[in-house]
Amino acid sequence: MSRLFGVRGFVAGVVVASVIGVGGFAVVRATSGSSSASSFVPVAPVRVLDTRSDLGLTEVTDGVAGTLKVTGVIPTATSSGVVNAVVVPAGATAVVLNVTAVNPTAGGYVSLRPGDASGAPTVSTLNVTAGGTFPNGATITVPTMGAHAGEIQVWYEAEGTTVGSTELLIDIAGYYELASAGPAGALTNSQIKNICGVDGTTACAVGLKGPGGGIVFMTPSTPGNTTGLFYEAAPSTWSSPSGDPQSDWCNNWNTLLGVASTSTGIGAMDGAAKTGVMLGECTSGAANLADAYTATVNGVIYGDWFLPSKGELNQMYINRVAVGGFSAHYYWSSSEFNAFFAWTQSFDLGARSDSAKLYDQYVRPVRAF
Repeated sequence: MSRLFGVRGFVAGVVVASVIGVGGFAVVRATSGSSSASSFVPVAPVRVLDTRSDLGLTEVTDGVAGTLKVTGVIPTATSSGVVNAVVVPAGATAVVLNVTAVNPTAGGYVSLRPGDASGAPTVSTLNVTAGGTFPNGATITVPTMGAHAGEIQVWYEAEGTTVGSTELLIDIAGYYELASAGPAGALTNSQIKNICGVDGTTACAVGLKGPGGGIVFMTPSTPGNTTGLFYEAAPSTWSSPSGDPQSDWCNNWNTLLGVASTSTGIGAMDGAAKTGVMLGECTSGAANLADAYTATVNGVIYGDWFLPSKGELNQMYINRVAVGGFSAHYYWSSSEFNAFFAWTQSFDLGARSDSAKLYDQYVRPVRAF
């Protein structure tokens, strides 16, 4: 979900402890380029962005991409003040970050992307609601050539307003560098996707265990998937051994949230963005259930789950046997029909239907990587 919140502050306060994976772990890839395999190099966390003190970026305007240099000599925060230092060497292919938003004035989402990304983001790094503190971990690929070499992009979307703002904090906790000689370039799907399967080394494919402990149900080559990402569904035991829970769509069901889906077709793969909108309006319901789910795999906490859109839900239905554990009833999507109804899909016969938002339907979270 993504767009730069008019941030003069996009940050978790200094008093907030940021830990990789707290609230989730996001992987964002570069838009182009090819490279050799990369190796991870951990570093003691170093703060490189604090919008409260103008470190890294001063102010980010809603809907306008901001860029932050993360390789080579950059300003960093230390106990003795701001010092120019090299945290990540030039030529690094990706950075591992802790990102935290503090006291957003409006609900919405933050997206971190490679510096050469174009167009509006389709996947969020961080979902926020008004007030509070929202941390997350993220791995972002970094262009090694071109006008945006060594940069990442920061994008904020405030829902329902054009003047929303939040403080933002980013700490670098590690980076990836080329493990062997070869053409420089950012990490590509073919390298990062090799994190599926029980052993975490098998190339991702439908039916395999994903990095977040779920089951992969969609790949970048799936027709209609324009995100370039893999998707995994939470395991059938994500809520309880008895399977998926039921919930109403939103306790604010009589308010049109402005994310209505057309009555025909499958719709976009934008459940993460739609979930962000719902979280800004609903204090309970299907999106809140999905967002609250976290999974810990190999010491990493994955908390970036969301309620699938109409299109994502349909793809999960197509691969329901591979994913497993579904009830032969209707499941909620995050796609709205109108003020009183939202889209559901039967996991018995596959029929898609609008359902009153106050009805209880089943819920299965998903995440993109």
